[in-house]
Amino acid sequence: MKDDFNQISLFLCLLSCASSLGTRYTPDWASLDARPLPEWYDEVKFGIFVHWGVFSVPAFGSEWFWWYWKIALKPEYILFMVKNYPPGFSYTDFAPDFHAQFFDPDEWADIFEASGAKYVVLTSKHHEGFTNWGSPTSWNWNSVDNGPHRDLVGDLGAAIRKRSLHYGLYHSLYEWFNPIYLSDKQSGFKTQEFVEKKAMPELYDLVNRYKPDLIWSDGDWEAPDTYWNSTGFLAWLYNDSPVKDVVVTNDRWGLGCYCKHGGYYNCADKFTPGELPNHKWEKCQSVDTISWGYRRNMKLSELMDLPSIIKDMVYVVALGGNYLLNVGPTSDGMIAPLFEERLRGIGAWLKVNGEAIYATKPWRVQAENATVPVWYTSKSSTVYAIFTSNPMQNSFKLLTPKTSYNTVVTLLGNPEPLKWAPLQTTGLIVLLPDLPFTPADAWTLKLDEVA
Repeated sequence: MKDDFNQISLFLCLLSCASSLGTRYTPDWASLDARPLPEWYDEVKFGIFVHWGVFSVPAFGSEWFWWYWKIALKPEYILFMVKNYPPGFSYTDFAPDFHAQFFDPDEWADIFEASGAKYVVLTSKHHEGFTNWGSPTSWNWNSVDNGPHRDLVGDLGAAIRKRSLHYGLYHSLYEWFNPIYLSDKQSGFKTQEFVEKKAMPELYDLVNRYKPDLIWSDGDWEAPDTYWNSTGFLAWLYNDSPVKDVVVTNDRWGLGCYCKHGGYYNCADKFTPGELPNHKWEKCQSVDTISWGYRRNMKLSELMDLPSIIKDMVYVVALGGNYLLNVGPTSDGMIAPLFEERLRGIGAWLKVNGEAIYATKPWRVQAENATVPVWYTSKSSTVYAIFTSNPMQNSFKLLTPKTSYNTVVTLLGNPEPLKWAPLQTTGLIVLLPDLPFTPADAWTLKLDEVA
């Protein structure tokens, strides 16, 4: 009897150990792509993207300033430099003016929290190669040795996590003008010196030092994933890293990977599918429609207004995506008041309507256009009908929901049940109250016990 007990105990111990070890992923796409996406990512729905770097100093045209000036030779960039800087001025000369003297990470985190965002993704390094932390492989071209003389990645991360938001890091694999990368490129990517000495050491350093919940990879498209050793890194990330159980990744890990391999799919910038994708996805969008980085020459007409942002977010969530909205801070560390106004406006709308966004799933029908265009989201037997234009009438028709005797219809923000009547086989007509004013121009009907 005692031997039986010992054998059972041993079996339970082995079972427990196997469970704690979890699934081991091998460095190939078949294995890595089978990893389930950590649940938190699909639940949060809305995040803030932050593009900040040396490109924020000239703050002209685009965060691709260096490329457009020196490689694409765009006349407007060349003229900008001729008019405003002395002969011989190089791009690296901008770095000492990246002061970030007004950067208050707690103030930024307060704004992001007020927006209703649940995750924040900061550029740790863009294609210019300047790192926003003291990277040991980026001597004197980083925010600790040069410019701000502080750890921007670490400072913002601490403030974000104090507010229980998820913290992610954008990282560009390639660097436009790094001579080691250019040497590998010249070899047809048969050598991997840049990967071994720069790209991979930085990624491992970022993960071990800052433990990000999300890695937003970019700058991958010139070389295949075999050059970047992407599968080897991701296997370590999912198996042995300090964030192995929570980390989420995107799909930019080498030429031909996007919309095909990785965690969730970004596909192209500002990806806008016309139907429900069969894989979790994210749309990254920028308040400034021209640039991801801050531009001193931006115009009001080039910025998304609040109704446009809400309409875009609702469409993305209805089609099962996450919405990552970008703002570009100034080189002195300020979030422009117009950007802040947009973010706080989103937060005000989400305080009333967030129930129809956070932790929802796509419904069996994602959209319809009866009285006005409507986007649907759902939770169990509750369906949300979000409309982004005022119908200007009290009767509101929905053709798709199947009602029952127990169906209850309310307008989010107003607890009083609304009067409704069924249509013939499916659908209903709702008697709307006077809609409350909202700068977002969007309202939500909550339909309980519909199919």
